[in-house]
Amino acid sequence: MGGYFGAVSTEDVVMDIFYGTDYHSHLGTRRGGIAVFDEENGFKREIHNIEHSPFRTKFEELVTRITGTSGIGCISDTDPQPLMIHSNHGTYAIIIVGVINNDEELKKQYLAFSGGHFEAMSGGRVNSTELVASLIDQKTDFVDGVKFAQDSIKGSVSILILKEDGSIIAARDKFGRTPILIGKNDYGHSVSFEHFAYGKLGYVTCHELGPGEIVEITPHSIKVLSKPLEKMCICAFLWTYYGYPNSRYEGINVETMRNRNGRLLAQYDKENGQKFDMDYVCGVPDSGIAHAVGYANECGVDYARPFIKYTPTWPRSFMPVNQKERNRVAKMKLVPVHELIEGKKLLFVDDSIVRGTQLKETVEFLYENGAEEVHMRSACPPIMYGCKFLNFSRSTSDNELIARRTIMEIEGKEGENHIEEYSDGRTERGKALRKAICEKLNFESLEFQSIENVLKAIGLDESQVCTYCWNGKE
Repeated sequence: MGGYFGAVSTEDVVMDIFYGTDYHSHLGTRRGGIAVFDEENGFKREIHNIEHSPFRTKFEELVTRITGTSGIGCISDTDPQPLMIHSNHGTYAIIIVGVINNDEELKKQYLAFSGGHFEAMSGGRVNSTELVASLIDQKTDFVDGVKFAQDSIKGSVSILILKEDGSIIAARDKFGRTPILIGKNDYGHSVSFEHFAYGKLGYVTCHELGPGEIVEITPHSIKVLSKPLEKMCICAFLWTYYGYPNSRYEGINVETMRNRNGRLLAQYDKENGQKFDMDYVCGVPDSGIAHAVGYANECGVDYARPFIKYTPTWPRSFMPVNQKERNRVAKMKLVPVHELIEGKKLLFVDDSIVRGTQLKETVEFLYENGAEEVHMRSACPPIMYGCKFLNFSRSTSDNELIARRTIMEIEGKEGENHIEEYSDGRTERGKALRKAICEKLNFESLEFQSIENVLKAIGLDESQVCTYCWNGKE
C-alpha cells in the first residue's frame, strides 16, 4: 500500500507536511519522501529508506532547515518517491499509490516510439512513479495526461502532483480504490489519504474526491478539472485491515465498521450452532482488536488481551523486508500475560488469514504458554485471489494463499471450479476447508466472515466495494 499527504497555503506548511505524512506510517514500511516548493527557492526533495527506522527520525532534521508554502509527502511500500520530473509540463514532483500490472508492456510501448529512456533501479526495474510520469507527459496537459495514464494502466493508481506554480493536482484512481480527501483551514488546504492526518493539524474536511475525479488545489480554491466517474470500487480492506481506527472513508469510520463486523460474525456463529463456552474473546493486535470487541459484546463473553504486542522497539514501520526475519520479529513482539492464557479457552478474531505463517506461530506461542484451546475467527472471507489493484495479498501465485493451497490439497485442480462453495462454511466443501486449515494451524475451530456481512458492516452496496480477493469479481 502507501499513503500520501500534501498542503498548499499562504503560510509555511513544511511542518504540516512532516506530521501529516508521518501519520500515514501504518500504510508503508520501505520508503518515505517529501517535496516542497516556495517561490524564492523553488523545489526541495528528499527520500529516505525507512525499513530500519521510522519516517519521523529520518526527516525531523530536514524540516527544521527548509521552508515551503506547498508540498507533498509519502510513505511508500514500494518504490522511492516523490520523483522530480522535468518535461513538456515543466518541472513537477509526483507521488502515486497503486499497482501497475502491465508495466512491462507500457515500458516497451514508450521506448518503441519515444527513443527515450528510464532510470534503472537495482535488478533493472523501473520506478513505477517514473512510468506513470512518462504516460502523463505524452499528453499536452496534466488532465489529459492523468486520464491517459489511468486508462493505460491495468491495476490502479491515485496521484498527487506538485506543480512549479505551487499548486497541487490530486487525481483519485478511476475506480476509487484508494481515497483522497481535502481539508481546509484559514490559510489554505491539505490533501490526504487519511482524513485524521490533517484533522490533527487543524484542517476540516471540505471535499472527498470521487472515483476518477481530478482537482487542482491552491490556498484559496479547489478547482474540479475532471468530474467524478459513476462507478466506484473502493477496497474493502481499508476498513477490515489497512485503515487506522479513526480513519473514515466514504463517510464510514473504520473502528465502528470493525465493531459491527465483529458483532455480525458472532451472530453468524450463533446461527450456525456455535457454543460460546470460551473463557475470553481476544483480538489479534492491532487490526483484529475492534472486530473482537464487537464479537465479545455480541456473544456476552469477556474480552481480554492474553498477549501484548511490544511496539516501542518494533513498530510496524520498523520491520525487516526479509520474510524470515519478519516472522522472527513478529514472534519476538508477542509478550504473554500468563494469567489470561494458562488453562484458558480462547477465541481470537484476526482481520484476515492470508498465508497463515505468522498466525501458526502465534497459536504455537499460546499453547506453549498453557492455553487449553485456541479458536480462530477471520473478520473477512477466505482470501482466494492475490490482489491485482493494491499491495494487499500480493502473491506470485494464488497457491501461496492458505485457502487456495488447502483447496488444492483437498481435491487438486478441480477445486478451482468450486471456490464459492469453499468460501461458504455451511457447505460440505466449506466445512472441509475449515477443518483442514484447523489441522494445519492447530485451531480448535475456525470460521470466516461472509462477504454479505462485511458489506453490511461497511454499509455500502456490493457494486461500490472491491471484493476481488474473496470472489475474483472485478
